[in-house]
Amino acid sequence: MFEPPNDTIPPETSIEAMRAFLAGRFVVFDGPDGCGKSTQFRRFADWAAAQGVVVTEVREPGGTSIGEQIRSVLLDPRNDAMTVRAEMLLYMASRAQLLEERIRPALLRGELVLADRFVSSTLAYQGTAGGMLRDEIMDVARVAVGDMWPDEIVIFDVDTETAWKRMAASGRAAPDRMEQKDAAFHQRVREGYLQQCREDPARYVTIDASRNPETVFARLVEAFMARMKAGIRPRTR
Repeated sequence: MFEPPNDTIPPETSIEAMRAFLAGRFVVFDGPDGCGKSTQFRRFADWAAAQGVVVTEVREPGGTSIGEQIRSVLLDPRNDAMTVRAEMLLYMASRAQLLEERIRPALLRGELVLADRFVSSTLAYQGTAGGMLRDEIMDVARVAVGDMWPDEIVIFDVDTETAWKRMAASGRAAPDRMEQKDAAFHQRVREGYLQQCREDPARYVTIDASRNPETVFARLVEAFMARMKAGIRPRTR
């Protein structure tokens, strides 16, 4: 299990306080491909569990049997004829199933829900980068999500060049359909995330993900410590 740097947990902050802060919270980790989000997701989930928090981890698209089938269609490079509107609706369908099957029950049990992507991804990829209107996306999102919106959306921001170098060095298999988009598309994705952060600074947490993983994780934990000390409560659901 990953051990966070010693300076990420101030001695005056009790484990009990952080456990109470995270319990029943819905947190989304998001950002452009290659931002290091998955690494930080794993570290944060392990760190929260070490504080005694029960963590439910979900990913998008997918996270359920139905959602995983939708995921295979969305990310298959052979489906290059798929329209942006079809993409958006498929992501929302997977999201609606995930919310009812896993997210809502976990929150009702008082668990911390950590989601790898959510509506913020759709706004960036199909909205800012893909050309769909924000209002159109949000109209469908309100049907899919209802009142179950995240308490925090953590955006791991990194420039496109660094992100592409990371993906090239990762040794992964062939990129999926979304990763195969060109550099201009991915730059628009980044701009879309940053625009969301500017529009809703109360719920969005921006983390500079260009640094090494240890530094990024330290800044991530510091951000949650600051929100806890500020008394930021979860949404009323």
